[in-house]
Amino acid sequence: MNIDNYLRLDATSLAELVRQKEVKPSELVELSFEQLEKVNPALNAVTHMRRERVLAESKRVDIGNQPFAGVPILLKNISQALQNEPLTSGAKLLSKWVVDHDSHFVKKLREAGFLFIGHTNTPEFGLKNITEPELYGATRNPWNPDYSPGGSSGGAAAAIASGIVPLAGASDGGGSIRIPASFSSLVGLKPTRGRTSVGPGVGRQWQGASIDFVLSRSVRDSAAMLDQLQVIQQAAAFQTPLLEGSSVDAINRPFARRLKIAFTTKSPVATPVSEEAQTAVRKVVQWLESEGHIVEELDNQVDGIQLMQDYFFMNSGEMAAVVEQLERAIGRTITANDVEIETWLLNKIGKSISAAKYSASLASWDTAAAQMATVHESYDLYITPSTAFAAPKIGELTHSTAAQKQLLFEMDEASGIEQQQEIMYNMFLPSLTYTPFTQLANLTGQPAISLPVHVTQAGLPLGVQVMAGKGEERVLLQLAAQLEQTDLWVGMKGNPLFD
Repeated sequence: MNIDNYLRLDATSLAELVRQKEVKPSELVELSFEQLEKVNPALNAVTHMRRERVLAESKRVDIGNQPFAGVPILLKNISQALQNEPLTSGAKLLSKWVVDHDSHFVKKLREAGFLFIGHTNTPEFGLKNITEPELYGATRNPWNPDYSPGGSSGGAAAAIASGIVPLAGASDGGGSIRIPASFSSLVGLKPTRGRTSVGPGVGRQWQGASIDFVLSRSVRDSAAMLDQLQVIQQAAAFQTPLLEGSSVDAINRPFARRLKIAFTTKSPVATPVSEEAQTAVRKVVQWLESEGHIVEELDNQVDGIQLMQDYFFMNSGEMAAVVEQLERAIGRTITANDVEIETWLLNKIGKSISAAKYSASLASWDTAAAQMATVHESYDLYITPSTAFAAPKIGELTHSTAAQKQLLFEMDEASGIEQQQEIMYNMFLPSLTYTPFTQLANLTGQPAISLPVHVTQAGLPLGVQVMAGKGEERVLLQLAAQLEQTDLWVGMKGNPLFD
């Protein structure tokens, strides 16, 4: 196999070639590193490589019993722990941290036969929708390196969209799979809350908002990974019933009836939405209508601004807890110089909010979940843009030194939690303006997917998001598989590294 063949095949095809003994796992690993060495100096997608170890592992693959035996994969450098390898979460404080165990998620990937070639770049603690950590520097978009591939799974997206691997580990706590999928023209499925494993050592991630899965280039790879990674984990805080049978088989079946589908192109936080994003949704709506489905514009009645404020409360509490844990581990007080501005200010607010206010903020998630459950009593799917705009330029959403100093001053001078909250909201508003649509599914626990169906006049990808009721990932993947066969599907068409 040569590099051109490697680049055009998805993980399912590569696994089949290994199974038929037409290619060796070690050959795939070498091809993966060949592409990595070609593109990573410019893109900065991969921050840690384990070439010698994975080549040795490739000689011991059990081809007969593992569905993805010998296929190279990258892990996200947060929550996806690999024994005896670094896991820094993109944080300066963790730059030397090496883990002594596999995460449960990584164990499931190992059981499938994947070969781990390294870890991908992520923003500090996965807090941003771009990938520009101070520790490693910015990851760039393979479609145009002047732009971001998104975040927080930006390194994973850039690695897939540049051909290093056909799929990669990712996670999504507010859009961190779907945002990079939109910006990089990938399939980005966020499964139902509780669908995949967490831990060890924790029973939930971000109070259930965050879930580990993958980014991919093909719908069937995402479907196969849904089957491989779904689990009932008794130690976890959340479970969802296992899907029976094969998702890969299910997505190739036609819908048993015409669907009723709602859509909107209005930002839930009253920010602008580009004409390109609206066009992307309209194209999908028109196609759905041509297929005989019923499509109606709908306001879901969720208070998006309040929900985002409550989302930031969760982030604040989580970061205050992380900082306390790190202080105990390193034996000293952490200062603003140790972490990035977003981490520090979230931590500061997290130490100020009352337990009652935090509890009330989480209760609003349940209110939103009930409202969306009502929507799905009448509608099978709910469609929005994945992102309101195509990717931002590198550096555009990173605060300057002067801006950081001003934020620190304002937070120190704030008279109470309401004023602190306003400062926090305004700090994230430029980023939120790009990506206001994705957080809803994290807080309700619903599955959602970003589909690569549009390229802007500037040559940048922009996805469309589809949400379904809890447990209904296969409906999303069925729709995706049908779209994948149409001219609307972009995929890697137009990507300079694939043309």
